[in-house]
Amino acid sequence: MSLTTGPAAGGAAAAKTPRPAIAKGSARKPGRGVGRSPGGRRNLAGWLFSTPFLVLFGVFMLFPIVATLLMSFTDFGARDVTRPLEAEFVGLDNYRNLFEDDTFRTALFNTAYFVVVGVPLTILLGLLVALLLNNGIDRARTFFRVGFYAPVVTTIVAVAVVWRFVLDPSDGLVSGIASELGMTAPDFLGSETWAMPSLIAMAVWRNLGTVMVLFIAGLQAIPTEVREAARLDGAGAWQELRRITVPLLRPTMLYATVITTIGYLNVFEEPFVMTQGGPSNATMTVSLDMYREGFNFFHMGYASAMAYVLFVVIMGVTALQLRLLKDNTR
Repeated sequence: MSLTTGPAAGGAAAAKTPRPAIAKGSARKPGRGVGRSPGGRRNLAGWLFSTPFLVLFGVFMLFPIVATLLMSFTDFGARDVTRPLEAEFVGLDNYRNLFEDDTFRTALFNTAYFVVVGVPLTILLGLLVALLLNNGIDRARTFFRVGFYAPVVTTIVAVAVVWRFVLDPSDGLVSGIASELGMTAPDFLGSETWAMPSLIAMAVWRNLGTVMVLFIAGLQAIPTEVREAARLDGAGAWQELRRITVPLLRPTMLYATVITTIGYLNVFEEPFVMTQGGPSNATMTVSLDMYREGFNFFHMGYASAMAYVLFVVIMGVTALQLRLLKDNTR
């Protein structure tokens, strides 16, 4: 008697074993009902986890944005203090009236002045401090980093108190130093000439820490081999900065410039707390004028038009910066 082993035996046994009958219509179609694909379940889980954010974004961001756009085409606001808020469609009248408004034109000029002077100062000083803290200072490096970053996390009210004391014309720090030198310090916040430069100085001091941290991160990402190779080739400190450090920092510089410009175009806290737009609208900015029209005079439609003009300006300036700086990062 012989036994059959191997594939032949297995095949014969399989051939003799009857297959179970499959009931008609019992097979499930893939991707339907309970048997969803893993990708579909992942997508569903992602949407479920995103739902709280989407609800909050829709209620507190998207809806106000759309409502403000619609409101900018109306004269929504209080006609007088004895009547409730009313709205009437006025088309583009709010936008036309903006550029005939002397206060708005002044605010637009002051905002541009704040950006043109403040952004380069913030970027250059932030880069300088980052270079010193990354290379030139070994001891107490953490102390200096915390010191430069502290104003960023300090409230504007505390900053205003400090700067009011520093710039006080009678017994402030600057006036005391000037009197010791036999000079007379000007009234920085009460002078049309000095008020805006004083606010720019405070804004640069306050935002310097953010730019410094960004540049330190960019400097630490530059490979040391590149610097060492340049030094072996005889490059000095200035050539290393100009030919290696600055080109490799262009992506960081792009990001720092864009966020600083957007912040300065929206400047509100500094003039609101320090000068209330004075003296004689010398520190009136678009955001402050928008706040005044909307919440002091209840011209909500007019203030909404201001908001969208500022939005278009921010988008245009940001797009221009991205184009000018991004082409050089390739």
